[in-house]
Amino acid sequence: MKQVFELIARAAASDASVLVTGESGTGKDLIARALHRKSARSERPFVAVSCAAVPATLLESELFGHAKGAFTDARTTRSGLFSEASGGTLFLDEIGDMPLALQPKLLRALQERRFRPVGSNDEIAFDARIVAATNVDLEAAVRTRTFREDLYFRINVVRIHIPPLRSRGG
Repeated sequence: MKQVFELIARAAASDASVLVTGESGTGKDLIARALHRKSARSERPFVAVSCAAVPATLLESELFGHAKGAFTDARTTRSGLFSEASGGTLFLDEIGDMPLALQPKLLRALQERRFRPVGSNDEIAFDARIVAATNVDLEAAVRTRTFREDLYFRINVVRIHIPPLRSRGG
């Protein structure tokens, strides 16, 4: 864990995307929060979303927002989590469970630092550090084509692997 803490301190000094890996229950969310707290973005928002907890049909709108009338029940324009996290950190928990169909839009947003809300013609710029976490073996998911290789390389700039609780002393 000392190596993990040292890596957190080094990674916090940059704006590079971070991929936190490890088994369920190892504290990946705590690592993401520590990265944010130790970064220059610490006074700005920390916004977290579980890609596994939000239904696939709603995740795009949750991340990118939507325009009024974009779909049934879209009675108002809604900003997404990318907008809310601007200036701070966006934590994409359980990214390995993100639907394959949504991954190209996420990749484009990360590459361009801009996104288009659902049903909108306008693009919005954002400035958020991306921290993603997963308990899925993303390299295996890339091989089985359930996770995009280009997205994997985009989020895996700095990798922090959290050891399982059973292997930690004390």
